[in-house]
Amino acid sequence: MSNRPIIGITMGDAAGIGPEIIVKSLENGDVYKQSRPLVIGDTAILERAVDFVGGTSRIRAIADVSEAKFEKGTIDCLSLNLLDTGSQIGKVSKEAGHAAFKYVEKAIDLAKNGDIQAICTAPLNKEAMQLAGHQYPGHTEILAELTGTKDYSMMLSAPQLKVIHVTTHVGIVDAVKLINPERVYNVIKLAHDTLTKSGVEQPKIAVCGINPHAGENGLFGYGEEEEKVIPGVKRAQQEGIEVQGPLPADTLFFRTVRGDFDIVVAMYHDQGHGPIKVLGLDAGVNITVGLPIIRTSVDHGTAFDIAGKGIADERSLLEALRQAIELAPVK
Repeated sequence: MSNRPIIGITMGDAAGIGPEIIVKSLENGDVYKQSRPLVIGDTAILERAVDFVGGTSRIRAIADVSEAKFEKGTIDCLSLNLLDTGSQIGKVSKEAGHAAFKYVEKAIDLAKNGDIQAICTAPLNKEAMQLAGHQYPGHTEILAELTGTKDYSMMLSAPQLKVIHVTTHVGIVDAVKLINPERVYNVIKLAHDTLTKSGVEQPKIAVCGINPHAGENGLFGYGEEEEKVIPGVKRAQQEGIEVQGPLPADTLFFRTVRGDFDIVVAMYHDQGHGPIKVLGLDAGVNITVGLPIIRTSVDHGTAFDIAGKGIADERSLLEALRQAIELAPVK
């Protein structure tokens, strides 16, 4: 069974629900049938999470991937020994923020070296991470910088809808400033290439407008669609990519769920995230495309309000693991 990919699961912010959903997910036998899961985090925190969820797993600390046994009932943890059970639950902490960053950094090193075949990330807390001096808006930007990737994007995937973003973790005013024809073209190309690699022969791509009704020929906005979006769409069309837009966002997501398109190119964070989350927080998976390594993630936050109660839903992490397994190269 050595052809099962090794999936590195980063523990996320220890004050949140990440450790709990990891334990719950790894008590699911199907994960071990399909992969070799390895948690990158701290054993003390995982042991505490086992107690929180009423689990039965034993946590096994290892110092190197080669020491992992990948046996159901025992969770292998490549322990960085950054936190202990004195860490607070449900509160922003620079210690937890620093540790969450270091887990991701370690996972990236392992993936770049070929020691693991994919990364699956539990949620981190941006405020905590930035308190610790790691000035990144989120996972996507960490992964891009540490892999030297310039053209990348966040793709959200749910059973009925896929969305890829031109801009992500920035305010709406800044997002509009950042949108330009080159970026729009690059994201269309990333969408096309990603779906083609996954087996979609000629992906049908739809591009959202920035303004209501996609500007409606200048009625709304100041010509942003004509200046920032349309040239990128036309360039992709000239290369034979099947793409339409800009189209009104208020009807486009319905049309895509209906089956008119394979993926939507969203202009900014909430334009793309809102429809995915309406379909269910347990359904969405965050995939960073354009990287030289595979990375998937839950599409929810640290949920400090329920951390430590053992009630966090692990279904989004299970789906993220499933997609990491599907995308991972066979070793």
